[in-house]
Amino acid sequence: MAPDSQTEPSQNPDLRIYANPVARCHHKFRKTNPAQKSHQLSITPSPPHPISPSPHSPITLSPPPSPLAWPHNNTNLNPNDPSDNFLVQELGNSTQKQHTGTPRKPAYPISEDLRGYLKNFSREQHLPVTYQQLEQFQAAAPLYDEDGEDTLWETVIYDHVMISKISEGLKNIYAIIKAGGDQSVIRHLYVDRIDYCVFGNSKPFRIRIVNSRNDNQDYFYVKKADASRVYGLELEHLLSPNRMHFLTDGDSLIEEHIVGLPGDMFIEEWMDEKHLKAIRIAKELIKFNERCFVRLLGDMRPYNFIVDITPDFEGTQIRIRAMDFDQQSYDGRKNFYLPQFFKENNPLVEFCVSHIDANTAFQYQSEEHHSIARRMKSGVLRIKALLDAMANDSLAPEENVALLKQELSVHYKDDAFLNCDSMGSLVYHSLKRIYEAKNT
Repeated sequence: MAPDSQTEPSQNPDLRIYANPVARCHHKFRKTNPAQKSHQLSITPSPPHPISPSPHSPITLSPPPSPLAWPHNNTNLNPNDPSDNFLVQELGNSTQKQHTGTPRKPAYPISEDLRGYLKNFSREQHLPVTYQQLEQFQAAAPLYDEDGEDTLWETVIYDHVMISKISEGLKNIYAIIKAGGDQSVIRHLYVDRIDYCVFGNSKPFRIRIVNSRNDNQDYFYVKKADASRVYGLELEHLLSPNRMHFLTDGDSLIEEHIVGLPGDMFIEEWMDEKHLKAIRIAKELIKFNERCFVRLLGDMRPYNFIVDITPDFEGTQIRIRAMDFDQQSYDGRKNFYLPQFFKENNPLVEFCVSHIDANTAFQYQSEEHHSIARRMKSGVLRIKALLDAMANDSLAPEENVALLKQELSVHYKDDAFLNCDSMGSLVYHSLKRIYEAKNT
């Protein structure tokens, strides 16, 4: 089918995905410009001040009566220690290696322990449509944005035998993730379009749901279930200020759409807007950098995070949040988990460096560590169950684990990392340090 071909829409609203396979894409996706100039920045990661190491054993977050018995430690970040600063005073002398690409990561199956966790916390549920069923499309047409640029998505078409069943099932899934399964909310909804992307590791399907009464649209995603992604989603839900709504069913993963400007679009078109306070952008980048590093979420290049802009009674608030969790605890390079070291983020980092000093950056780092510690304290049972499963799971090659534990041990000046034998154990010990240093 040619990209600009049109067919008459069916009288059945659920069959309207045939009507315009080149309809406007929700976001304008861009490929990174390889010719973009890369600048070496004198920025260093921001670990907490070293604490006295203690013998490490597999996950032992056994919660006694409140407060949680991770020993309290009054150590804090040291703003005068270069290893504790997000920023330093001079640019151009960085010895830190910047990353320019991401190795393709294999998908890891959901283990029995992780499956048990998902069932216990209502993340696993039987779904009327699976990823494997959506793969049975008959044809696909490229999807272009309003400027005629290829979005790297394709609108897929199913035969008439399958489309009614798939459409009804997808509406039911929407009711499950939005209204707890209340079917009354979907009577006036229809599936307008199903898009498929072969660009990402999860090869997602994007489902466009439209309200027939007011033409308002919403989206959700059906992806291949990958243990790395599931751990990343759940850690984001438990440790960040963001709530993540997702479900699994066997080898299928359902994710709610995360609303916001893609990072590359924000950098190119919004970052210099006068109504956005530069200091708030800098503050949020620092906090986002910390959240990614302490829970080892990697590959946060601009097209893997979004910027949420919220008007407030006094100015505008900014939040940067991840939207791709494929690279949760996989790579062996420490800097891979620090968004500041991706050259694609250089314009954003340089912008923030020019609007904030090292002492203020230190303050925001410390604030974020305290926030993470509070969330850990309030959800200790659930975090313990998740990290128990994660510590026993295989999420990366052994050489990646060996390299990362060496680098983290040097970075934190803590030999306890050397006793970790899995990515889950490294995440545990990283979070344990935050809790011990910030629990009050």
